[in-house]
Amino acid sequence: MRKSIENLAGRKLTGGRKVAMRGRRKFEIDRYPNEAVVGVTHIVARRVRGDNIKAAFKSAEFANVISKKAKKVTKSKILKVIKNPANRDYERRGVISKGAVIETESGTATVVSRPGQDGVVNAVLIDAATKDS
Repeated sequence: MRKSIENLAGRKLTGGRKVAMRGRRKFEIDRYPNEAVVGVTHIVARRVRGDNIKAAFKSAEFANVISKKAKKVTKSKILKVIKNPANRDYERRGVISKGAVIETESGTATVVSRPGQDGVVNAVLIDAATKDS
């Protein structure tokens, strides 16, 4: 397990100060989370470790909605975020994250992808029968 940045310099059990043996490394950098909201599609490319690129949504207009009954994928317009169990504040602000329940033109769907990291919104349609139970 990698040592977290906060623990590079802490305090001893006695309360004495510990001096960090080294500073932060490039791979330990942190950045603000990319929170995708409902709006006109805007994608940003971010360089990450290993010279890889993450395509991240700033705002998303459409979702790939999968219907389990019809076994079909349709591109539907996102109308609004109904619920976000990850964070109540996200619910208020309309942030789309994995697990969020969104209202689309096809119906109510649960987001199964990570829009802030994948650059795509994939969702599974919630059946009326499963919604009631």
